[in-house]
Amino acid sequence: MTNPLYDALLAPAADDDGVFMRLPDGSQISYRQFHDDVARAANVMSEAGLAPGDRLAMQVEKSPAALTIYGACLMSGVIFLPLNMAYTAQEIGYFLADATPGLFVCDPHMLDELQPVTATAKASCLTLDAQGHGTFRDRADAMKPHFQPAERTGGDVAALLYTSGTTGRSKGAMLTHDNLLSNARVLCDLWRITEDDTLLHALPIFHAHGLFVAINTTLLAKAKLLFLPGFAIDPVIAALPKATTMMGVPTFYTRLLDDPRFNSDLVSNIRLFVSGSAPLLAETHEAFEARTGHRILERYGMTETSMNTSNPYDGERRAGTVGFPLPGVDLRITDGEGSAALPDGDIGMVEVRGPNVFKGYWNMPEKTSEDLRRDGFLITGDLGRIDENGYLHIVGRNKDLVISGGYNVYPKEVELVIDEELWVKESAVFGVPHHDFGEAVVAVTVTEAGRASDTDGLGRRMKARLASYKRPKAIFEVAELPRNAMGKVQKNILRDGYAGLFDKPVGKMG
Repeated sequence: MTNPLYDALLAPAADDDGVFMRLPDGSQISYRQFHDDVARAANVMSEAGLAPGDRLAMQVEKSPAALTIYGACLMSGVIFLPLNMAYTAQEIGYFLADATPGLFVCDPHMLDELQPVTATAKASCLTLDAQGHGTFRDRADAMKPHFQPAERTGGDVAALLYTSGTTGRSKGAMLTHDNLLSNARVLCDLWRITEDDTLLHALPIFHAHGLFVAINTTLLAKAKLLFLPGFAIDPVIAALPKATTMMGVPTFYTRLLDDPRFNSDLVSNIRLFVSGSAPLLAETHEAFEARTGHRILERYGMTETSMNTSNPYDGERRAGTVGFPLPGVDLRITDGEGSAALPDGDIGMVEVRGPNVFKGYWNMPEKTSEDLRRDGFLITGDLGRIDENGYLHIVGRNKDLVISGGYNVYPKEVELVIDEELWVKESAVFGVPHHDFGEAVVAVTVTEAGRASDTDGLGRRMKARLASYKRPKAIFEVAELPRNAMGKVQKNILRDGYAGLFDKPVGKMG
């Protein structure tokens, strides 16, 4: 009987008393303790009626107990669906209706608001808070720390991650055991992750970066975690001397550079800083090296594939690039229409193929066929070029995707909400550079003749409809939207016109 992810990531932990996780209060959790808690959680899921292939959805604060639910899904063969805490009840309703999970785990403080949508989706509901307390934990504490792992194959789906849809409808990316395990193995080898490492973990665990890249590699290598509930400057500053590696988004690094305590002495024990989920500005890269002597290793991935490329561990880590394809990953630049590769230096569509590429979109066979070519290449939607030395440069995103603070925002989803306002004739949503978030969402509106605009009211209504990272950080009224001869809105003109809106110099030591 085999279960690829459980066998590789969790089975070796069953008899290991070594430290897996250190927490901010000074307590620690061993690998054996974690495995026992995973088995207890798997028993809760089994008692709730979940079988291999069923789905469990979870929208809870980051905690060790939340992480055990992920492990329990791997152990029991249940498909794991993590959801951003910023999602509104309306957004959660869509995910539950689409994925039809048998069990939904939510924060007890959100229970009253979420019960109507769970009832509509006919999903059972248990709770778990930031301290690891709730009805799920109560049930787990009563369970035995033993569970027979479910039989799974490499092609079975292990996780379902939703990514925003260009038409306002989110897509569930099906990631298999082979997808996730192949990526973890390659990254452990490429980034030299071993049992001697201690990873400073301040990322969320509902996201591919914080969950699959950070947690899977740590478990595979039998390394340790400094497990923080999120990124706050004082706890991170306190934890850095105890870590050997850190994975973050550009926002983490800009905020560290803004703090005068952040210097080379503080990070003398660190061997590797990794950045991803959003573009790292070249000036941040250079300021970071000047302050610490470290060159951040930038890589490139997406929900459907986890990691695709990486700057080298040994060799030049080039600012403004995302390095080379990972071993086993094929990458080409095409015109986006066919499959003919463009010559190096030309800008075109980035396409990738490899064991990391997802199985397809949940309940969306047509969309899967659109994005996955017959020869196995995935059309990423990103525009890039390969320079004369083989480094990949991501120069833009097709369909105007905005990445704010590491999270994907498709403008169309936001525009649909804005355009429901009676006073809005039309709108355009786009991203502009932001000193902290990488990009910020900005909206412009055109007002219907004879109506009065109400941007304050729009802001309040969007708060109930959209996660905070999707909501525009600024809304402007314009007389008309710029269009080309074919009538298409020229968002490049809008981006250029508002490009300096959130400028701020990168922090440097005085």
